[in-house]
Formats: sequence, structure tokens, C-alpha cells
Amino acid sequence: MEIIKKRFAIFGNVHQAKKSVSIQKLLACLQHYDAEIEMEESFYNFLTQGQKIDIKVNRTFNGNDFDADFAFSLGGDGTLLRVAEMVGANQTPIVGVNFGRLGFLADVSPAEIETVVDDLYAGKYAVEEHAVIKVNTPSPLSSPYALNDIAVLKRDTASMISIRCSIDGEYLMTYQADGLVISTPTGSTAYSLSNGGPIVVPTTNVLCLTPVAPHSLNTRPIVVNDTSVIELAIESRTHNYLVAIDGRSESLNDEVRLTIQKASHKAMIVKRHSRKYFNVLRDKMLWGHDQRS
Repeated sequence: MEIIKKRFAIFGNVHQAKKSVSIQKLLACLQHYDAEIEMEESFYNFLTQGQKIDIKVNRTFNGNDFDADFAFSLGGDGTLLRVAEMVGANQTPIVGVNFGRLGFLADVSPAEIETVVDDLYAGKYAVEEHAVIKVNTPSPLSSPYALNDIAVLKRDTASMISIRCSIDGEYLMTYQADGLVISTPTGSTAYSLSNGGPIVVPTTNVLCLTPVAPHSLNTRPIVVNDTSVIELAIESRTHNYLVAIDGRSESLNDEVRLTIQKASHKAMIVKRHSRKYFNVLRDKMLWGHDQRS
């Protein structure tokens, strides 16, 4: 049977030098199938110049200047979030290989690289659509899209901030807290969870608002429809605050109001048929683990 030629864009974490053997294995697997390989230029330079590894690719690229059927994210969940931001509206399916610690999003282990490449060519995979959210400001931010979450946080002071929140034009409440996390279902197991937010199945069409260290015991996370438009007005004693978009932080003046809503595009994450969400939840997050046993 004739093998259809495929194109791959490879992104990586330049702080994980010890994983070079796995990267060489991936390239060998793709070359076995005569794949066309593009690699992020900074990662290519890190491997060839920094690690002195002799590798061959068809071309290098910067930013989102690539054309591929699949994007490989070589790192941890943080690397995959960065790749999702780079892929953006192109919606190239992303394969996450975990070289980090948790690997909740990037759930392919280095030992499974050969198997996952074979599965891609055999069609033994599914592509999950994950909601992306966007923050709008009067002056556009450089990277306004988030796969996990957008957080508004206090900056350089022990004093909390006030966050006046409206949903679809209707006033919800004013949070007195260290911050507020607006998370997608994908991001529900990240910063939101660490602040007491619920775990939300990725295919659920909702957003979650989770306060960070609220100054009131009756302030709890709330789940809204993902078609909602969330408007935030922030007051701070220092007259500035941080907005963190999947961990990428920018400082804003508290006169700047934020509008957060679902983006027009989605992130496409490749999942092997053997990977089930609740299995990953139990394995990675120890969900339901009973220490008594």
C-alpha cells in the first residue's frame, strides 16, 4: 500500500538537553517514512550548535511560518501551550511528547515515539478539539490567546485587588482577592484547580471563573457557558496589575479593562485511541487515589 507523504513541524524545549536521544529517534522514525520535516530555528540551533548533534531537516522556520500536517511538541505541558499559541488559527494537530514532569496535555512518553509515528501513518488516532479563549484590550496584546487560562493578578504588593466582573453585560460581583482565573475546560486541571476550581472534561462547552485567595468565605468558583462575554474592571492600590495568558505575563494599568471570550479557532490535540481522559486523570493527577490502600 502506498504511503502518503506527510509534513511535520517540530517544536522543542531548549532547556532539556538530556532528551537528545529521543529527539534523534523521532527524526529517524519520520525519515523512515520519507516525511518532510521542518524544525523551529531556535530549537534546531540548540541541537546542532549547543548540543553538537548532527541532524537533517528539510527547512527551519520562525514563528508560525510553517506548513505541516502535524506539529510535534517536544517538552512538557508548558511547551505544548507555547506550540498551541504558535499554531494559532492554523489549527494544525499537535502531538505532545512529554519530556517534562507531569505531562497531562503532552501525554506521549519518549518510549512511545516509534509507536505514535506508526499510528499517525496508520490512522490510529483521534483529534480532540480544545477551546481557546482570547483577551481583548484597547491596545491589542502581543499574544492574546490561551489554551489553558487567563489570570488577572495583583502585582508588587501585599494588598489585594478589586475585580468587577460582568457576564454578557450583567453584573456578577466584585472580587476582593489576589486575582481571578478564567479557565477553559483544558485549563481546569492547571492554575484553576490549585485554587479550588473544579475539574472539567475538555469537551464540555463551559468556562470557569476561579478566585485566587478571595477575601470572603462565600466567594466560590462559578461555571458559565463558553459563549459568554466576560468583562473585567480592576482597581489596585498600585494602579497596575498583571494579566497572565497561559503563563505569559504583562503588566497593565488599572484603567485598562479586559474582555475575555472564546476565540474563533480551536486547538487540535492528537490523542491515540489507547488514551482515555479519565485514565490519564487517574494516572497523572492520582484522581480517586486512596492512600489507605
